[in-house]
Amino acid sequence: MNLNLSFQIAKTHLLAKKRQTLVAMLGVTFGIAMFIVMISFMQGVNQFLEDSALDASPHVRIYNDVNTQRPSILDDGEKGDGQVNIVYHQKPKQQLARIKNGLQMMRMIERMPGVLGVSPEVSSQAFFNNGPIQISGVIAGIDYPRENRLYNLDNRIKTGSFTSLLANPNGIVVGSTLARKLNVGVGDKVSVTTPLGGNLTLRVVGTFGFGIGTIDNIRCYTSISTVQEMLGKDASYITDIHIKMNDPLQALAFGKTLSKQFNTHTEDWSTANQAILAGEKIRNVMTFVVSMTLLVVAGFGIYNIMNMNVINKLKDIAILKATGFGGKDVVAVFLLQAIIIGLAGGFLGLGIGFGISYLLSITPFETGDMISLKTFPVIFRVEYYIMGLAFGLITTILAGYFPSKKAAKIDPVAILRG
Repeated sequence: MNLNLSFQIAKTHLLAKKRQTLVAMLGVTFGIAMFIVMISFMQGVNQFLEDSALDASPHVRIYNDVNTQRPSILDDGEKGDGQVNIVYHQKPKQQLARIKNGLQMMRMIERMPGVLGVSPEVSSQAFFNNGPIQISGVIAGIDYPRENRLYNLDNRIKTGSFTSLLANPNGIVVGSTLARKLNVGVGDKVSVTTPLGGNLTLRVVGTFGFGIGTIDNIRCYTSISTVQEMLGKDASYITDIHIKMNDPLQALAFGKTLSKQFNTHTEDWSTANQAILAGEKIRNVMTFVVSMTLLVVAGFGIYNIMNMNVINKLKDIAILKATGFGGKDVVAVFLLQAIIIGLAGGFLGLGIGFGISYLLSITPFETGDMISLKTFPVIFRVEYYIMGLAFGLITTILAGYFPSKKAAKIDPVAILRG
């Protein structure tokens, strides 16, 4: 088999039908370009949502699951045949959100291997009042140095500072969207009322933004002692323990271990963000299906063109075989045509895909108050481009192989006589 001669013949065939060659090449180009754009954008969206979820939520959260169900005394009694016990207007059991021995538990956990940091929290529903304006939300009492290590709060600050909470026990840092609704800024006072009637007037020392509407719209931070005072609780009262791991993937197993060891309720980040992870799986499947469809459609186009080439070149093939070309040589000629089309279209598709992805990554994207995103999220990874080129080549080679096998089986005597 003379590959150099086969290559020269393949090139001659392609140049003889420039329009057909261009159409086949553009099919591959379009398929790979769209594959690059889709996978880069979809993976960028997935990465952005996953990073947002991990940044704004603990890897493991320990809490006391408040259950209002209370079995009646009659339920424990014996029931005769046909006897039914009915209790009306039963009051729910009073149960606190407090974690028993929370501070001691926290000190034990932070010494465990794999734990990056642990932070206690006292959170409560609250009403924020500024004159006639009253908005419901959540107030969280935090240990600022510990919380800052977990969530990098200093980088979330919009105005003022979190460090002011250390010097001002009656200070409060308000979510940026909530602050705008309350029409308050640094130095203004806000009256905060809990559902149990506790009330304090706090001074705004800063505003923050996580870029997630569900946090910035309702959440405020103050010191632990301030919230404990509002709720009328002692210094050991803790409602949540937030844990960050060195490896977030270990959170599920670690949470189960803590639940068994301390007989308490835990929630890992994947459970808390199930909707985001489910959406990620759906987007991955959609990206794969659409991309493969584009490449397969391009493959069918190449197959049709190569098949027509075989029909149009029957006499040329017969002459080649009559002059000593074997079946493998004929297969090589048409496979080389498919490979040339695949490589040319593939590299052009990679360039166009990169260009469109880059333009997308610098295009402004206005999201309002729901998420903090200035441009479309796009990820540039070499493996995506290698994958796109590989899929494009495999598709074109398969599309060229079957017509080439058909050409190899041609009987030159029958063609020349015909």
